[in-house]
Amino acid sequence: MNTQEEINYERIAKAIDYIKAHFKNQPHLDEVAEKVNLSPFHFQRLFTEWAGTSPKKFLQYVSVNHAKKLLQTEQANLFDVAFETGLSGTSRLHDLFVNIEGMTPAEYKNGGSELTINYHFSNTHFGNILTASTEKGVCYMSFYEEGQTALTLLKAKFPNAKYVEKLDVLQQNALFIFQNDWSKLKDIKLHLKGTDFQLKVWEALLKIPMGKLSTYGKLANEIGNPNASRAVGTAIGSNPIAFLIPCHRVIQASGTFGGYMWGNTRKTAIIGWEQALMSDQ
Repeated sequence: MNTQEEINYERIAKAIDYIKAHFKNQPHLDEVAEKVNLSPFHFQRLFTEWAGTSPKKFLQYVSVNHAKKLLQTEQANLFDVAFETGLSGTSRLHDLFVNIEGMTPAEYKNGGSELTINYHFSNTHFGNILTASTEKGVCYMSFYEEGQTALTLLKAKFPNAKYVEKLDVLQQNALFIFQNDWSKLKDIKLHLKGTDFQLKVWEALLKIPMGKLSTYGKLANEIGNPNASRAVGTAIGSNPIAFLIPCHRVIQASGTFGGYMWGNTRKTAIIGWEQALMSDQ
């Protein structure tokens, strides 16, 4: 006999498959809930616990991902993309893109052609780092071993943007932190692109005090999704801002430091450095 947990998993898996197969019809909550024999209220709560996002948001992600594929073709226009995605019009497509991708459909199709991104290579205690910024704030910060590879990864995010090798004030304010100068923290501005869930996780990371550590489970509780530890881990792995958004302060519940996008050795060094600084105060 299946346990209740197994039954719940099967229901959510079935709901996810249904949404993926019928997203062009933009199914309502009641319709999907009926397919898995749950009340809309119970289904909403259960889906959010297991998937780390609401059924409505998941439908939006599926819709936007389909629209993104269509927009990558040269002949695609916004009206046709909205129609093929099952949306009521281009204004709905626009709202979805701004909410989920942080840019309009046209900006996505143009690959950020209207953006100017300044970038600069710097040295830190923990190795080389590439910092990039738009006029709104720091949009990228990544440790690297080889400069050209790092720049290629940055440009892949907005392939048609204009790139200028330049150290600007926004980057300088962010880099002061590596010089133990915390006076510029209030001047650091970030320009982040992510889903609501990712942004919520990154905001929670910013609240972990220096010298302290948290776990995936604790972060899931803090953002109101106690069963979303795995989804939290995925969001942490998508963090585009090394060090400033301190994903290095998240470890496994067992006490093991766990993985780190920029290397486990670097993660250990950063944690040790921060704890030493705090113990000296």
